[in-house]
Amino acid sequence: MAPPYHGDTREFSMAPAKKIKAKIKKTLPVTGPQAPTVSELMHWYCMNTNTHGCRRIVVSRGRLRKFIWILLTLSAVGLILWQCAELIMSYYTASVSVTVQFQKLPFPAVTICNINPYKYSAMKEHLSELDKETKNALETLYGFSEGKSKVRRDAADWNSTGRNMQSKLLEKIPLLKFDDLFKKTATEILSGHKRKIEGSAFHQGSSMVNIGEPQDVVGFQLCDPNNSSDCAVYIFSSGVNAIQEWYKLHYMNIMAQIPLETKVNMGYSAEDLLLTCFFDGISCDSRNFTPFHHPLYGNCYTFNSGENGTILTTSTGGSEYGLQVVLYVEEADYNPFLVTSTGAKIIVHDQDEYPFIEDIGTEIETAMATSIGMHFTRSHKLSQPYSDCTETGNDIPVANLYNKSYSLQICLHSCFQRAMVDTCGCAQYAQPLPPGAEYCNYKKYPNWMYCYYKLHEKFVKEQLGCQQICKESCSFKEWTLTTSLAQWPSSVSEDWMLRVLSWDKRQKINKMLNKTDLANLVVFYKDLNERFISENPANNLVILLSNFGGQLGLWMSCSMVCVIEIIEVFFIDSFSIVMRRRWQKMKKWWNDRKAPRPQEPPQVNAPAKEGHDNPVCTDEDLPTFNTALRLPLPQENHMPRTPPPNYSTLQLNAAFTDQLPDTLEGRSH
Repeated sequence: MAPPYHGDTREFSMAPAKKIKAKIKKTLPVTGPQAPTVSELMHWYCMNTNTHGCRRIVVSRGRLRKFIWILLTLSAVGLILWQCAELIMSYYTASVSVTVQFQKLPFPAVTICNINPYKYSAMKEHLSELDKETKNALETLYGFSEGKSKVRRDAADWNSTGRNMQSKLLEKIPLLKFDDLFKKTATEILSGHKRKIEGSAFHQGSSMVNIGEPQDVVGFQLCDPNNSSDCAVYIFSSGVNAIQEWYKLHYMNIMAQIPLETKVNMGYSAEDLLLTCFFDGISCDSRNFTPFHHPLYGNCYTFNSGENGTILTTSTGGSEYGLQVVLYVEEADYNPFLVTSTGAKIIVHDQDEYPFIEDIGTEIETAMATSIGMHFTRSHKLSQPYSDCTETGNDIPVANLYNKSYSLQICLHSCFQRAMVDTCGCAQYAQPLPPGAEYCNYKKYPNWMYCYYKLHEKFVKEQLGCQQICKESCSFKEWTLTTSLAQWPSSVSEDWMLRVLSWDKRQKINKMLNKTDLANLVVFYKDLNERFISENPANNLVILLSNFGGQLGLWMSCSMVCVIEIIEVFFIDSFSIVMRRRWQKMKKWWNDRKAPRPQEPPQVNAPAKEGHDNPVCTDEDLPTFNTALRLPLPQENHMPRTPPPNYSTLQLNAAFTDQLPDTLEGRSH
């Protein structure tokens, strides 16, 4: 009788070729992506990869050789990572190119403002109380009274009866001299530092900022109306600066309450400011200038503003083909405390840009001929990821209050104005009004000055976040200016020129003009070379991939296919192996958890169970012959088992009556 067969019964139905493949697969270990462990996967990769270093680590004999090859391979990988990082960094850099073209250029917009914003003769009614208190402060601090100016005989007539009166404005914002106070302080006050001091003129906890040399300095203090102990004292190194700053605070408070139409009427008209005008050799007049009202400089006028859709151009460089104007500034009607210089301010800008006269304006002297030569430059920078600039400003979370194209200055001013409205409840006078806001004044907002100075201090120290939010514009136009001066008019031509200009101006004034009231201005292109500065990517994607391939071939003798292979093996296959093992453990844990608990033995009178009802057979698959033989019997209740097959019935003697002799001999043995 032949011994029992314990193999898989499915092998009887296999073809011979499939049997061979199944036996090979069963004998040899599973490698490659189907490897059971990560270590076997790494071993398979090192033996089959085209990168020689990894293969040498496995096949080398001796620990020293293996260590050397490991060190060389890791060094090569480190060099590749370093070089690839350099390539990626160079990919996000830009090269600058400069292009110079000679062509017909558009003439820029030229905005002109008188340094004195309003005629003092028209403003003195609104400023009479402020001027009286300023004069009283000068007499109190410096012990002198100002006489009438020779150039302004009827401009002011201060009443001395109110010298001993305690002014209302001085009660709100005291203008003080700190000469005696410094002698009482125990600690030395260093220049430029902010310190806490005590004195008869201050509240407890006052702070000092902008401190200069502690010698005869003048300043003023601002206190919070809701907390009288919270005061800030602002001291200036010069009494002139202190008085001007103090005067401007009250001046802005007064101007914020005057209607715009009234302020326009108190300013200089185009006929008052402009005496003569030439452009490109052709005569022009005030009709070629567009007026707009500036909060700090009153009525300003822009030449070639482009509002009517037409922008003037010039096809020839030189002073003869630029803009030539003669300005009448009327020095006798200047405000003596608001401005201390005479002349005009101009700014050259694009038609879509807002003219920030107060920030970047150029001053024009009187009794001088000022020639301004220009070079035109257009610049364009690459935005993200090459630089932190904005194309249109739409990505900046700050509302544009100026109704002009985006610029960094517009963003900063708009951000501060919005913070002013949110913090102080009102808007600062020197900047446009946000929707739904109003300008600050004492009547409705008594603490706006204190709030403004505190907020401005935070803005300068970059604590408001405006400098972090606002970005530079990627595209901008720039006119580089070169200024030259000459005495004008000359001594030999002064007499007839002033007479002629006075005759032309006779309809407005009935007196002889003085050369200190006049300024000659010429704005022109020095040449018609347009300079275009642009940033271009230093590398493109094709060059980046080529450089990657070169570094891989240099250090690892592999190509991009090897890189894909590394990604597949080290990331995808390794990850799948780890996850497969975890899944198997999780599945085993879940099956063990769901397995039924051992039950109590059945009663004696329980019905008999057949073989297929054996509780040990919990597997879903039917048991094979071998597994059926190894099934354990129940402990107490003996259940019928399936009898083993009769192996003699498996002999097919009738089917094979004629057998070969060699098979018969085998059976005999």
